[in-house]
Amino acid sequence: MYLPIGCITNVIFIVIAGIIGTFLGKYISEELKEKIPMVFAVCSFAMGFGSIGLMKNMPAVVLSLNLGTIIGVLIKMGHMINRGATYMQKVASKVVKIKSTKLTEKEAMSLLVSLIVIFCFGSTGLYGIVISLIAIPQAVIYLTLFYCASFILPLINEHMISDFKACGGLIIFATGFKMLNVINFPDADMIPSMIIVMPISYLWETYVAPLIS
Repeated sequence: MYLPIGCITNVIFIVIAGIIGTFLGKYISEELKEKIPMVFAVCSFAMGFGSIGLMKNMPAVVLSLNLGTIIGVLIKMGHMINRGATYMQKVASKVVKIKSTKLTEKEAMSLLVSLIVIFCFGSTGLYGIVISLIAIPQAVIYLTLFYCASFILPLINEHMISDFKACGGLIIFATGFKMLNVINFPDADMIPSMIIVMPISYLWETYVAPLIS
């Protein structure tokens, strides 16, 4: 039986980083707290750019991103994640006193949602106890994918995996702009794209691409 060592390690280190951030946060200056999101944004661009380059079927990925965002808006995915983020913030405030920052409540919540999106697709973590709580949904997502892999892998091919990574890369890339307050991309509403990109990639490559070529 295979154990999800990578998933467990990732989640544990996020919890540890969050706890460290909780106790060291009061020693970090406001200037540094304002600069760190900028660095996260650059890292987000790097992770996104690296994944986007793996794309095999651009029309399929673009279609998935658009349809997925429509689905996300219709089911109010962003609102659900916002509510979850608000709940985590309330729980965190009961555990430890969260020092106020220069960010407005709306800006802080937008940053937290962006971090949740990045954490669910990758790994980072220095924002205190709230980030430790993010490890819970991340663990659920990672472990679900891990244990479903034996059923999913026989149904997919290399190009589908590449398009899946590219779709995630585009979402993370967009999140970078949001963290810099350049464009308020609906990154949370874009998440359903990750569910439909593989089937659309398969259908495009199997049925549509041969007709075009």
